[in-house]
Amino acid sequence: SVVDSDGFHCTLVTLAIFLLKVLLLHIIFSTEVHYGIVLDAGSSHTAMFIYKWPADKQNGTGIVTQHSECHVKGGGISSYAGQKGGAAHSLEECMENAVQEIPKARHSLTPVYLGATAGMRLLNISNPTVSDEILKEVGDKLKAYPFHFKGATILTGQEEGAYGWVTVNYLLENFIKYGFVGHWLFPGRNTVGALDFGGASTQITFETGEKVEDSNNLMMLRLYGRNYRIYTQSFLCYGRDQMLRQLLAHLVKTQGSDGPIVHPCYPSNYNVSMGPDAIFDSPCTAKERPIPYTAEKKLQIQGSGNYEHCLGNMSMIFSFQACPYSKCSFNKVFQPNVSGKFMAFSAFFYIHSFLQSTTGITVTTPVLLEEAAITVCNMSFQEMLEKVPEQKSRLQDYCAATVFMQVLLLKGYGFDQLSFPQISFQKKAGDTSVGWALGYMLSLSSLLPSESVALRKALRPGVWNTLIFLFTVLISVALLSVFLLMFRKKKGSDVAL
Repeated sequence: SVVDSDGFHCTLVTLAIFLLKVLLLHIIFSTEVHYGIVLDAGSSHTAMFIYKWPADKQNGTGIVTQHSECHVKGGGISSYAGQKGGAAHSLEECMENAVQEIPKARHSLTPVYLGATAGMRLLNISNPTVSDEILKEVGDKLKAYPFHFKGATILTGQEEGAYGWVTVNYLLENFIKYGFVGHWLFPGRNTVGALDFGGASTQITFETGEKVEDSNNLMMLRLYGRNYRIYTQSFLCYGRDQMLRQLLAHLVKTQGSDGPIVHPCYPSNYNVSMGPDAIFDSPCTAKERPIPYTAEKKLQIQGSGNYEHCLGNMSMIFSFQACPYSKCSFNKVFQPNVSGKFMAFSAFFYIHSFLQSTTGITVTTPVLLEEAAITVCNMSFQEMLEKVPEQKSRLQDYCAATVFMQVLLLKGYGFDQLSFPQISFQKKAGDTSVGWALGYMLSLSSLLPSESVALRKALRPGVWNTLIFLFTVLISVALLSVFLLMFRKKKGSDVAL
């Protein structure tokens, strides 16, 4: 009868839905989730990133995403020089968060890495003993947690640049991506260069086909069975904080310290008093320390908000003179021509975002960058404060930071009206923060194989077989439902006749 047909039809649909629910529960509870922790110990602060990935038990690989991040209160670990236990204590809150967020059953299997960057590189230059003590101190602290401690080290500038490049291209799926049926595929896309701007250094890394004349700048990476020939350079002392110190040191050197020092990059009528140690207590500026040097003497800095003078003085912390190679960026460092797309992150992103908020200019060309720099350098402190009050402590430095970005990218790296629009300023790719941390963990684990792979996306073969079976059942149910419906209509028509 018609009623019986409807009942049979409903039973089939209910069965199919039940099978679908069973499969989904099977997928959820049978797929293992692995975790990894990286502490990015930068010059100005430390950030902790927790990553996770669904893993095939047979090979331990899977796509990595960011689970969460925690920003350590206070300065970078290098700022605790002379404060015994301070650096280790600063990490406690974020590490306790990690203990709570990662399932207890995964604690002992979760690797934890700490990588220190330019702040610790500078401390290692000025006081290697203290640098070693801080690394040991934070290492001992991390060992006290129930995770698998994998080391606390200072990254070289080239490593920092290369890991940032790996992060960018991994997140953009330029190395490998997943196909519709769960297989890994080579996307056949060009890689994207990485531009990083931290507190104490800045990095440029990109794939190049040109001859790299200085072997120190060449890195050969083999990922997923393919070779990548990348140029990478890190400029120590050219991060945001150290660049500002270099600029102040230059102004003191050229104007003297007996009277007020006019700062063309500070907003007009912005005045500040600072001790000379705030400028010269760094390997980046020590050679510019005036003689005689009186640490107790306060320097009076007066802002004038003059773009042209700011640009002229900023250019003086770069050297564009003699080049021992066929071409250089600055400071006698070889660099091939920039090519392809780039992603600019860290402080580059924040400057770009600040310019958009305060000037209304979205910087996409060299002309717009200059226009934005002129606009922000002509703004008073109060004008900026009204637009971005949350940035109050940093407002006085944005003219200098913008002009520095202008000199670095255009005159230093050689971006022009054709190549500059290829730069994308980003903080995140998807839900994952862009930086060297992810690339660091991928490179030190089995998650970034050197040879090609033919893996399935997080699901084991048995699960895929079940999925195929379910699709077959659903198609059969659909066809049977259509057949029953047609049969019922035909039968109804015959009865009417």
